[in-house]
Amino acid sequence: QVQLVESGGGSVQAGGSLRLSCTASGSVDGIRTMGWYRQAPGKQRELVAVISADTKYADSVKGRFTISRDNAKNMVILQMDSLKPEDTAVYYCTAGYFEVADIDYYGLDYWGKGTLVTVSS
Repeated sequence: QVQLVESGGGSVQAGGSLRLSCTASGSVDGIRTMGWYRQAPGKQRELVAVISADTKYADSVKGRFTISRDNAKNMVILQMDSLKPEDTAVYYCTAGYFEVADIDYYGLDYWGKGTLVTVSS
């Protein structure tokens, strides 16, 4: 089993920045992809950004969000700049055993409890 713990959520005004971090612990050997999804009130959970050997971003965050990974620390970071009110959501860290290119087929295996990001106009 793998445990994921997120940190860094909070409230910010539009145009501001936040940095989310997620640390994985437990049986992390074999984990290939880590990343972030989000769920806004009344909406389905959606991909924000994921990273393995490749990266994948939602079109809505390209150019504003940057995902990075520290494999030595089993950590994934999401730098969010130029935030908009529509970025308001609970952000979930995720991890899985397959590469980014394959997660649409195989899915992701572990999820954190989520951290709330609120962007006010």
